[in-house]
Amino acid sequence: MDVEKLLSEGIVFKGAKNPVNPDEVRKIKTKAKKSTYVKGTHGSDSAKMKAEIKRRKAARSSQKKRG
Repeated sequence: MDVEKLLSEGIVFKGAKNPVNPDEVRKIKTKAKKSTYVKGTHGSDSAKMKAEIKRRKAARSSQKKRG
């Protein structure tokens, strides 16, 4: 590449390709979002603690729906 062209136009980086299959976009990649982990049913203590914290937070009076 020509240095003068780089200085005048800059470097263009291409982004990631859009997935052809829309189902690939919705795949769950982290275990924190999987239902067994969120509910604490898969057995790890950290998942059980997180599930308990979420349960307590949902039970707070400030978190309940009004109306």
